[in-house]
Amino acid sequence: MGCSSIAGNVIWVLLCGWVFFVAYFLCGLLLCLTIIGIPFGYQIWKIGFFALWPFGLKTRRKKEASPCLEVAMNVIWLLLGGICIAVLHAAFGILFAITIIGLPCAKQSFKLAVLALWPFGAEIIS
Repeated sequence: MGCSSIAGNVIWVLLCGWVFFVAYFLCGLLLCLTIIGIPFGYQIWKIGFFALWPFGLKTRRKKEASPCLEVAMNVIWLLLGGICIAVLHAAFGILFAITIIGLPCAKQSFKLAVLALWPFGAEIIS
């Protein structure tokens, strides 16, 4: 991770990253209170940690042994709120993109929106 990634992450955390992280952490904690919600809570935490420090990180699809389960969990995820989370990150991306200086943050918001749509089967890499 280079100096520009660290600087971008510090600015991101000060602007909105900490708010996203706290919200995702609390929602993930609530989801993990039930046995059924644990996989969804884990995905929320994955998005939350990515939302806290996104510069210099990418997402990619894992090669899963059970793609049917991955698709089923992602469909449930979409129906239970994944679309709302993705729209929220896309809206923040548009707000950041209005100013030229906010374009790097807009790019990170759009990466988060894509991850929020289909988190099962995605892994975060540096």
